[in-house]
Amino acid sequence: MTSTVGQVIRCRAAVAWEAGKPLVMEEVEVAPPQANEVRVKILFTSLCHTDVYFWEAKNPLFPRIYGHEAGGIVESVGEGVTDLKPGDHVLPVFTGECKECAHCKSEESNMCDLLRINTDRGVMLNDGKSRFSINGKPIYHFVGTSTFSEYTVIHVGCLAKINPLAPLDKVCVLSCGISTGLGATLNVAKPAKGSTVAVFGLGAVGLAAAEGARIAGASRIIGVDLNSNRFEEAKKFGATEFVNPKDYNKPVQEVIAEMTNGGVDRSVECTGNIDAMISAFECVHDGWGVAVLVGVPHKDAVFKTHPMNLLNERTLKGTFFGNYKPRSDLPSVVEKYMSKELEVEKFITHTVPFSEINKAFEYMLRGEGLRCIIRMEE
Repeated sequence: MTSTVGQVIRCRAAVAWEAGKPLVMEEVEVAPPQANEVRVKILFTSLCHTDVYFWEAKNPLFPRIYGHEAGGIVESVGEGVTDLKPGDHVLPVFTGECKECAHCKSEESNMCDLLRINTDRGVMLNDGKSRFSINGKPIYHFVGTSTFSEYTVIHVGCLAKINPLAPLDKVCVLSCGISTGLGATLNVAKPAKGSTVAVFGLGAVGLAAAEGARIAGASRIIGVDLNSNRFEEAKKFGATEFVNPKDYNKPVQEVIAEMTNGGVDRSVECTGNIDAMISAFECVHDGWGVAVLVGVPHKDAVFKTHPMNLLNERTLKGTFFGNYKPRSDLPSVVEKYMSKELEVEKFITHTVPFSEINKAFEYMLRGEGLRCIIRMEE
């Protein structure tokens, strides 16, 4: 590995040349890491809905290398990097932890001022330039990670150093969606053992929220989704009952209140649909109910509820990345998997070689499966 230190590396990357068009396998040049940067050899990456959302979007940042859910090994480090060394196993994260700002120093926040997610930036913070190029022409980064490349350059604050014994082809899914849902339940909703929990939206994030409720020992986990086909799968993640709002001619919050003698103790909303958000809040019990919003809404969405719902001692909370600080907290999430407390395999429904990465997009666009692992080495 050492022979590449300080050198430009030529490797394969799946490049998005324009919105919504299949990715093209290209040979790219990956520059060495600069100050506070790390060059990582990606071994496994997976496709998350956020990649698809921005790949479809008509934003001006093309050509671009997407990908942010991954696992890899440090190839080399830039000046000033002391926490990582070549050979370390890492999970790249779309948000970061500089450890210096007010957010990083706060025990309550994980929303780092320096490294918080920025979907509009396609360059590195250090010099405002990309580390990827093809024939001298820059290729933009995505959320500071760009893992659809055999090698990538990432800010040290966006890399979690993990147990080298953890299988990267499994724990790579913990670097985004699964941790988001899991943490929303365990870190923010915090259901007590024996409590009732409703989860709105049974995609990968919602199922991770249900998994969190299962780990916490909830007695009833009610899955809410407009697609009844998801209910069978959700049983593997601890869901005990299901509600499809389309089956009722009254608001789903009323249905849940009737099922639970006044409302659930905790709810977690993982769709981003504004009506689901309102329902998730209004379905919790007065006096102690807590609702947690995870899904990202439409930019023009407005949350409306009667103030009495709050005055009657219901709590509404929001969360970002499950309130996990990437560097400080993700290693312990990996250990939950290693100790068999958290089951990750059931989230992984497909595997494809890197050359067939477009298949992963097809699976997601068709709504098939949960997570597709992309194996970099054919």
